[in-house]
Amino acid sequence: MRRLPWVGLPTDSTVLGHHRFVVAGEKYVRALVDAAEVTPLVLPSLQPALPAGEWLQGLDGLLLTGAVSNIAPQHYEGGRSWPGNLHDPARDATAFALLQAALALDLPVLAICRGFQELNVALGGSLHPQVQAVPGLADHREDPQAPVEVQYGPTHAVTLAGDGWLAQWHGSDQAQVNSVHGQGIARLADGLQVEAWAGDGLVEAARSRDHGFVLGVQWHPEWRVMQAPFYHAIFRAFGQACRQYRQNRVDSR
Repeated sequence: MRRLPWVGLPTDSTVLGHHRFVVAGEKYVRALVDAAEVTPLVLPSLQPALPAGEWLQGLDGLLLTGAVSNIAPQHYEGGRSWPGNLHDPARDATAFALLQAALALDLPVLAICRGFQELNVALGGSLHPQVQAVPGLADHREDPQAPVEVQYGPTHAVTLAGDGWLAQWHGSDQAQVNSVHGQGIARLADGLQVEAWAGDGLVEAARSRDHGFVLGVQWHPEWRVMQAPFYHAIFRAFGQACRQYRQNRVDSR
């Protein structure tokens, strides 16, 4: 029996009780299983990072998840941090190492929220440390007092590039998405092509011009993915790219 494609996802490093754990959000793992129809493999984030190239040799895709933490500002010339701005050096080290290795292998990559920001920074772009503090940009953060169903519910519209993947999969150039982030894209990396914008002009999605399947989205398509056709289409396309990558490897042996 053919095995399903293997997709790796980096973990977050966090303290639970008296000990440090590496953890992955179940909603991402579940979306890979149900919507992408692949087998998730959790990759521990450590500092220094484990050899990313060795991990990825046997994988068929990489999912970069969202996280509670933000990328440390020294990675994108973001100035000083501030109290309450959570960082995860192990996640930073691991995600950037995985990305560089994955891009070199032309491995399919889906990057969500923090993952999209990691992709942009890895390719030379920059971030707004606090989107809500930038004149002309809206506050894209969730209401911390709202129920999680409201926080991850549709919040604003995005315009999808007419010649882009997202518009093709959605069948429209407009979509409603959730918005659960404080940082966002400032300068888009040269190797990325815009796939979606928010109403205030903030880049909400982009894909690589130079790779087979490398897509980043600022919203959270993993949330209740099986109930949202647009979100499901994103994971389905990613899963198909992983299956094709695996088949190409098999055929080249």
